Amino acid sequence: MKKLLLITSLLAGGVVCTPALADLQLATAKNCMACHGIDKKLVGPSFKDVAAKYASQKDALDKLSGKVIKGGSGAWGPVPMPANPQVSADEAKKLVSWILTQK
Repeated sequence: MKKLLLITSLLAGGVVCTPALADLQLATAKNCMACHGIDKKLVGPSFKDVAAKYASQKDALDKLSGKVIKGGSGAWGPVPMPANPQVSADEAKKLVSWILTQK
């Protein structure tokens, strides 16, 4: 009975889906979604395309976290990604970790 109550309260509180939702919320709060879609190209590539491109690169987390903060150009065409100094290093790593899980 106690297990059932615990599971019910976890599900009701949304704890089971919080990490994915929190990262989408962070991406929205940091304006990532203004230029990127999860599965559709907007101004920049979709997050699914980014995940596919960098899936085999072991240094992808650090490389992309730096690009989130400093900006970059050339990897996806002529439109540069602007710098995002409002994103902390920890937030950038959290965002990129989430992006790299998109399939």
